[in-house]
Amino acid sequence: MARITKLVIGVAIAMAATLFVTGCSSSTDTVTISDSTVIIDVRSPEEFAQGHLEGAELIDFNAGDLEAALTELDPDAEYVVYCRSGNRSSQAVAMMEDAGFTNVTDLGSLESAAKVTGLEIVQ
Repeated sequence: MARITKLVIGVAIAMAATLFVTGCSSSTDTVTISDSTVIIDVRSPEEFAQGHLEGAELIDFNAGDLEAALTELDPDAEYVVYCRSGNRSSQAVAMMEDAGFTNVTDLGSLESAAKVTGLEIVQ
């Protein structure tokens, strides 16, 4: 019985790790960006300068800039959010949703965001 329990726990951990690594978008997903979509990069200014999605707005999550900007952003607009690995973007999306934003998509990492949106990474 202990062996079955260990096996079930191992499978559960593997599934959780897979979900964490793959983030919110699979390689076959696409996200359509319209002229009204606001693209938010929540990385640092240094990371942003190294490359970001074309048309992205920098709002540094770790510096507290997103929390400060929430009162100025339209809660009914469409937002897509990304960062370096998906950690800050998922936190940012949760913060936005908690503040009443209704149309926010976590794109995960910069590379994932570029892939699912088809947008170019620029400097």
